[in-house]
Amino acid sequence: MIDQRTKPVASGEWRSGRPGAKVWLGTLMALLLMALPGPSWGAGAVNAVVNINAPLASSAQLTLNPTVINFPNADPDTVSSIPATQNPVQVTANVTTGNNKTVTLTALAQGDLASGSNTIAIGNVTWTASGGGFSGGTMSKSAAQSAGQWRGPGTYTGTLSFFLKNSWSYATGNYTQGVTFTLTAP
Repeated sequence: MIDQRTKPVASGEWRSGRPGAKVWLGTLMALLLMALPGPSWGAGAVNAVVNINAPLASSAQLTLNPTVINFPNADPDTVSSIPATQNPVQVTANVTTGNNKTVTLTALAQGDLASGSNTIAIGNVTWTASGGGFSGGTMSKSAAQSAGQWRGPGTYTGTLSFFLKNSWSYATGNYTQGVTFTLTAP
């Protein structure tokens, strides 16, 4: 028996006599089509990849503060080692390098302490150190001396305190010399 609300139209086609049935069937078909796999033209998500490159080369930055130190006059009988009036010198080493690379800080004097033709051997200047990886040493004008060593990238902070071996044999004068500190990040 055929439902009175449904009437055959053309061959194999039925039409409902209910008002709004076409809208309901159209909505059902649209929902079914959106559920099928295929191009995303309805609601959904689309992924895209952005590749980020950040090439970092090894680099180093060294800060010493202050950059000038002075040794005051002192009696060699009572003061065998004269501390610099600016002690301690603050040192900050910033380094970008590989995780297992060894970072070094060295000191090399440009010559002996000199005042005109008078000299004091640079080996009479020593330093002590504080802070992880920093090391004390004796100045040299012929070979760079280690003042610190670390492994990998980071910021390393510490202090260096300088001393001059006192002696009655020094001629009077205003002695000066430069010292080059080198921070190396392979």
